Amino acid sequence: MLQPNVNDSSGGEALLQVNGVTLQYRTPERRVTATYRVDFDIHPGERLVLLGPSGCGKSTLLKAIAGFIRPVEGSIRLSGAPITRPGPDRMMVFQEFDQLLPWKTVRHNVTYPMRCNGVSAEEANRRAEQVIESVNLSGFIDSYPHTLSGGMKQRVAIARAMAMRPYILLMDEPFAALDALTRRKMQEELVALWEAVGFTLIFVTHSIEEAVLVGSRVVVLSPHPGQVCAEINVDHLGGPNSSGEDFQAACRRIHDLLFPSAGEAQ
Repeated sequence: MLQPNVNDSSGGEALLQVNGVTLQYRTPERRVTATYRVDFDIHPGERLVLLGPSGCGKSTLLKAIAGFIRPVEGSIRLSGAPITRPGPDRMMVFQEFDQLLPWKTVRHNVTYPMRCNGVSAEEANRRAEQVIESVNLSGFIDSYPHTLSGGMKQRVAIARAMAMRPYILLMDEPFAALDALTRRKMQEELVALWEAVGFTLIFVTHSIEEAVLVGSRVVVLSPHPGQVCAEINVDHLGGPNSSGEDFQAACRRIHDLLFPSAGEAQ
């Protein structure tokens, strides 16, 4: 097991609490409010998706959870403690393919963060082999990034993050740059990995279909500045194996929340 199995989102105390969070950033011209008084919780083992149109602050919110940005209002707490800086308990996977160190092999890309955080060489190598196998890349463990496809590089990035055994895995539109077929395959593989391993996930996307495929719960954000429109439980749909009718109904409901005038026109 890569980390303690936490696939239990049925109850108990929240792992992460986002309370009234307003986030801002500066441009050369002005101060921009990215999110306004956002509230949600996430429990151990949930796959929570932040969904909204471009510019709604979802990626900014993810960076705040990672500890890179501090709220101007409200608080973000992990296991009851305020988040004030980045830490290995929250590992982030970005959209870019080139987030790996090009001069290191797959094995050494995965072991490097662990070694930097004091994990012994023996334990780091053991964890690396385990997570690389879990993402079906054992045959490429000694390969360099330039020999891998975009989807394979993303799997290495996921393995590297999982090897740190974080409380929460943060993913910022990690499949957006992939072609449609590879993207769907990666979505299914991510859910399969979650079922096999057990971890807590916050996943950012602007794709309604991807949100329903990947998430167990979807937090829908309004256009800029981002505010919570609704929280929708999609866990009962069964992820990528859900029926076409249930899947389409969930997508339509979310679409109508994001584009209410279009829903009324129908």
